[in-house]
Amino acid sequence: MRSMSRVLSSDKAEAAMPETVEEVLSLVRSQGGRVTTSRRLLLQALFDASGHRNAEELAQAVQRRAPDVHMSTIYRNLDELEQLGIIVHAHLGHGPATYHLAAGAHGHLVCEECGAMVEAPDELFASLSRTARSRFGFDIDPHHFAVLGHCEACRHQHGHR
Repeated sequence: MRSMSRVLSSDKAEAAMPETVEEVLSLVRSQGGRVTTSRRLLLQALFDASGHRNAEELAQAVQRRAPDVHMSTIYRNLDELEQLGIIVHAHLGHGPATYHLAAGAHGHLVCEECGAMVEAPDELFASLSRTARSRFGFDIDPHHFAVLGHCEACRHQHGHR
């Protein structure tokens, strides 16, 4: 199981992220949510996933164990888990949104040529965040989108600067 010991910051309060499926389910209960089989299986799929998974991939993992879980249930659960701050979604270029545990939140650099993705640490976006806030009064969320460009190999191969 992936460790979720990193502490996330939010404007509401700083809280340690749950480290297990059961801890997440306890948080769901404390917020008035229900613990269902489909939610438990989705959380297990998220904890077991290495890297980013789109809703279809997560649904496949859930449906291997519970074939009657509908896609609408997956999306509804993803939405609720994101509202609780347990997961985040990111748009990594032109494909569907991907999901991962919030404790592993990071920025993304995606090559437009080969599709290679680099998980970039938050520090890379710190200056951009400060500038956006001071000059435009705008808070950016670097976890939500990918910065598109060209990886080193594609720059050399295709002559990009």
